Amino acid sequence: MITAALMMFQLSAAPVQVAPAPEAETAPVERVLDAMHTAASKADGEAYFATFTADGRFIGTDATERWSLSEFRAYAMPYFSQGKGWTYRPVTRTVTIAPIDCRCVAWFDEVLDNDAYGTTRGSGVLRLTDGGWKIEQYVLSFAVPNDKARAVVDVIKAD
Repeated sequence: MITAALMMFQLSAAPVQVAPAPEAETAPVERVLDAMHTAASKADGEAYFATFTADGRFIGTDATERWSLSEFRAYAMPYFSQGKGWTYRPVTRTVTIAPIDCRCVAWFDEVLDNDAYGTTRGSGVLRLTDGGWKIEQYVLSFAVPNDKARAVVDVIKAD
């Protein structure tokens, strides 16, 4: 009985290893996404493209827009060099760290607000690199309410 009591006392005094809170683990990923959005809004091409992996991809709203990083850089830098960026403000975001030992892959989805397009969605994947978290793939899409989808599809089909 005394041995059991001593063991209980010892266990209660031992430091407890607590897994990091999800926010603590996902915060670095969120900072990269926020930095990407901020750089785009400020037309800072160098900072914007620094948030991507070297072999990253940007998938735009048009079905033809599947850009390698170098292709997207060639497209966007002339706009950025003129001080023309784009502003998408995150409204909500969910980040998930892949449940693998390295904890080195994250995926996300976010609802964004844009002055021209209203509510849009961003989603994608980040990878933990030697230089920190980097965007491997970013997908921008229009958020079409279900009750408006048929009308939107009809407009696209008519084109």
